[in-house]
This record gives sequence, structure tokens and C-alpha cells, in this order.
Amino acid sequence: MQPASTLRMAVLALLWGSGFLWIKLALNHGLSPAQITITRCALGTLVLLALARTAGQRLPRDRTTWGRLTVAALFCNAVPFALFSVGEQTVDSGVAGVLNATTPLWSLLIGVTLGTDRGLGRARLTGLLLGFAGTVLIFAPWHRSGLLSWGALALLGAAVSYAVAFAYMARKLTAGQAPLAMSAAQLMAATAWTTLALPAAGPVHADLTALLAVTALGVLGTGVTFYLNYRLIADEGATSAATVGYLLPVVSVTLGAVLLDEKVGLRVLAGMAVVLAGVALTRHRPVKAFAFRGAGL
Repeated sequence: MQPASTLRMAVLALLWGSGFLWIKLALNHGLSPAQITITRCALGTLVLLALARTAGQRLPRDRTTWGRLTVAALFCNAVPFALFSVGEQTVDSGVAGVLNATTPLWSLLIGVTLGTDRGLGRARLTGLLLGFAGTVLIFAPWHRSGLLSWGALALLGAAVSYAVAFAYMARKLTAGQAPLAMSAAQLMAATAWTTLALPAAGPVHADLTALLAVTALGVLGTGVTFYLNYRLIADEGATSAATVGYLLPVVSVTLGAVLLDEKVGLRVLAGMAVVLAGVALTRHRPVKAFAFRGAGL
């Protein structure tokens, strides 16, 4: 991998992995989940529109593409963004990053169920079972101090929503066609979806920390991360770019522990290791990549 790509991957992992920190800070300093989600989508849209304009890419004009992007925006942006904000009201940011790492497991399970992924060999099946075993270890429903709660289930729901979105986009959206403009359009649709939550957003009682955190989340953790991921895929291929996913939970756990004094027990760390090992086994074949994932989160 070229030095520039290595640096780009490191920055991408930091920005994507820090998204969970920004959400927690915004929540702790006065913003509601709806306010965070709406602002994040709007700021990410502005960044991607500017990048698309700079690259000379135009927004799609046909209704079919806009209709498909609207569906993708719901499951890839509006729903998971909202669920992460809801979940982090009661769950640590580091744990949120760990649960986000289960997305590839749900993607494989959905692919097998729908019959779109027929390559479930012994290694991938082992990885799938191992990954879900790690998830159960993290939740530890048999333990009083386990993470089985509505907040944790919301975070897991966000990962499932990402997986649904990826399955849909792989079938309905074509890769490689003006990706910056397509992603800008997708986030525009997501912004429209999230504005439906305005009645539940409530009055703004945020301080400067919350405003800076949500700005970083929207501009850096949502808009800029897509561009970096797009460049990484173009330079090194989708398989190399996918390795960033292994770094995100490490970044989120580290930032949560260092900056928020979050305590991550050995059980959660062991569960994270098991989940990542399982994901590694399920990814032994090249993975097609497209469009905007939403900050890996």
C-alpha cells in the first residue's frame, strides 16, 4: 500500500471511529438524538455537495435513481444515525463502536437468506457463528452487569439497518457512477427523512461543546469520511479499503476510555476480539463496495 493510502486509511479510521465519541459528547451537552441526526445529515450533505461540485459530478436527474436513493437513505443513514444517537443515551461510545462492527455478519446472514450470497463455505460459516458468539458474549444476558438493554438493542439495530441497506444498494444502485454526487443525493434524501422527526426534536439547550461535537460529526465523521473512503477504494481497491472496519472499534474504545473515562471490561474486549475474528473469516472473498456508508457508523 502506498504511503499516501496508509495515511489516508489511518485518518479515515480515526474520523469514522471518533463518530461515536462526537455523538456521546453532543448528547451529554444538551442535544437530543433527533437534533444530532438532522444536523449530521444536513452538514454531511453540504460537504458532499461541495466535493461533488469540485469534482464536476452532477446530481442524478431521473426519478428511478432518486427513488432508490431515498430507500437507501432511510436504511443506510436516517435509521442507523438515529438509532446510534438513541442507543448512546444509555450505552458507552466504545461499546457502540464494537456493536457497529457486527454489520458484516448481518450482511452475510441477509445475503444467505435472500440467496444473493451462495458462497457460504466452511470458513465463512465458522466466522458467522464465531461473530455472533462474540456478540452474545458482549451482551451477556445471563450476567447482571450484561449489556442487554434497549439502548444496546438500538445500537445492534443500527448495524442490522446498515446490512439491509448494503443488500439493497448492491442490487439497485450501480457502483462507479459519480459516487460523490450520488452520495450527496443520498444524504439529501436522508436529511428529508430526518426532518420528519422535527416535532420530537424539542428545544435546543446545547452548549458550545455540543455544537462543536455535532459539527465534527457531520463535517468530518460523515462528509469527509466518504471522500477519504472513495479515494482509498479508487487507489487500493475495495478489499484493502474494507480493512478500515477492523480499526473502528479499536478507535472508539480507545477514545471512550481516554477522553470520557469509560470503563470497558475484559468481557467486552474479549467479545470484540471474537467478533473481529469472525468478521475476518467471513471476508475471505473480495467485497464489492458502493456509496455512502455513513461514517462507518
